Amino acid sequence: MERMIEKWQDKITEVVIGSKKPARIGGETGVFFIQGEDAAPNPPIVAMDVWDTEPDNWPGPLKAAYGKSLKEPVEWAKMCVERFSADAICLRLSDQAQTAEKTLEKILKEISVPLIVIGASPEKEKDNELMIRCTEAAKGENCLFGIATQDNYKTLTASCLSTGHSIIAEAPIDINIAKQLNILICDMGFPQNKIIIHHATGALGYGLEYTYSIMERTRLAGLSGDKMLSMPMISFVGQETWRTKEARTGDNDGLLETATAGAYLNSGADILVMNHPKAVTAIKKTIKELCS
Repeated sequence: MERMIEKWQDKITEVVIGSKKPARIGGETGVFFIQGEDAAPNPPIVAMDVWDTEPDNWPGPLKAAYGKSLKEPVEWAKMCVERFSADAICLRLSDQAQTAEKTLEKILKEISVPLIVIGASPEKEKDNELMIRCTEAAKGENCLFGIATQDNYKTLTASCLSTGHSIIAEAPIDINIAKQLNILICDMGFPQNKIIIHHATGALGYGLEYTYSIMERTRLAGLSGDKMLSMPMISFVGQETWRTKEARTGDNDGLLETATAGAYLNSGADILVMNHPKAVTAIKKTIKELCS
């Protein structure tokens, strides 16, 4: 019997991040991992979190995977790339760190993979001030900066536009808000092919199902021709997984993180930001097998 293969009228926008070793994100003309349909020229990539200060809320099993490197962000980033084969680094900058810009510059000199830069302050105004300085410090490196929301998108959009970086646009698991935010960002003259969508991530068993359905709807809308929903998507898998009590109290090998990442792969995530090295290894193997 002949298989029925869906023919989509459009494709997902391709976004390029990084300068030394650029990564191409998106470009799909079908749904991931459906044989005969998933014409994906660029497999999903795995980024690993690096903080500019040692994360005090990480559980023991997760900290143990990195050892003393957690106290030195440059060495931490190099370990993720050289030892754990991270495709990109997600640098989280806290407002307490007076040397945030210097840390950013040092990491850019030491690694060749693309850099995602996220503000880690709970106060969005402080994040905006820091991100303005950081976009200038990383000018020419084609980084991915975040996070832009409906309430604070203007400052970050203007900064990324003037310095040539890409931007993460976040909506609270609402496809209509996601579309509207992308329209607002593009209305400022920002290129569509430099936007990555983020639907607030949930861990397996903690709201993943709803996020999954919104991501799936976003991907299908993009493939069906909606230009303002055709951007690639990012999921902060590690951050959300290690907040759960199951991961914090008994997961020494990142199994819950691996399972969560696998689910988001199938929902259409193009960038997975992860924490545990064993989970990274497992999901990179999964991507390779599914894309072969």
